[in-house]
Amino acid sequence: MAIVLCTVAGTAAQERRITAREVVAEIQKQVGVEWRKETVDTFKAGNPDTAVTGIAVTMMATMDVLQRASAKGLNFVITHEPTFYAHLDTPEGMPESDPVWAEKRAFIEKHGMVVWRFHDHWHMRKPDGIEAGMVHSLGWEKFQNSENQYLFVMPETTVKKLAEEVANKLDSPVVRVVGEPGMKVTKVGFSPGAAGFQTETHALERDDVQVLLVGETREWETVEYAADAVTQGRNKALIVIGHVPSEQGGMEECTRWLNGFVKKVPVEFVAAKEPFWTVSEKK
Repeated sequence: MAIVLCTVAGTAAQERRITAREVVAEIQKQVGVEWRKETVDTFKAGNPDTAVTGIAVTMMATMDVLQRASAKGLNFVITHEPTFYAHLDTPEGMPESDPVWAEKRAFIEKHGMVVWRFHDHWHMRKPDGIEAGMVHSLGWEKFQNSENQYLFVMPETTVKKLAEEVANKLDSPVVRVVGEPGMKVTKVGFSPGAAGFQTETHALERDDVQVLLVGETREWETVEYAADAVTQGRNKALIVIGHVPSEQGGMEECTRWLNGFVKKVPVEFVAAKEPFWTVSEKK
């Protein structure tokens, strides 16, 4: 990965740091899927030709993550989710003079940082890079369907115990559940992040899914659908983990993957903090 520049006379080689643009080019070679022309996996802030002093891999480039990365000397941030509050990083209806948006951009510029998003193509890998990392975090490899990585057959448990296990293993204090706590389950579906109503309800319709785990979902869509299914006695349940903890392990997996071929600069995982807290936590 390091690029070496030599004089014409072949004197001592001088090594220079790789740029953010060159790191991305190597990722595109290594990722194992065809690179799309239309994608959100683009540079979001900073100069792509900046020399990289270190790489911070994160679930979401929050202000807190940027500050901690910069303090560690990690000036190239690879984030899974948007940096600027919208899927395309251009929040609709928000002027560029918005003080929160402006301060975040100014921090990135002041500290010579570069932010690049790695979302579409990490999900496109076989297996999906996020799902693979989350299964590793949960320790569910042995329960995974060999033909469908999003389905699991677990030892019999209850909805409540399953939710507690997920909350503990993913360090999520904000897990919420729709369904009967004591319902016995073995068939689990896992859809990290925010797949949306259509994907989530189609999963809940399946005979091989009794309980569906999601990152986040609209309460007037999938949550209402799941609640109605429960009222109708359909033996279904929904566990809402929180978006950050539902995909965080996938970017830890990305960090491990990057360390396999990025050798000349440090590559570190910088965890995004769960933004919510519950009333019972704050006494």
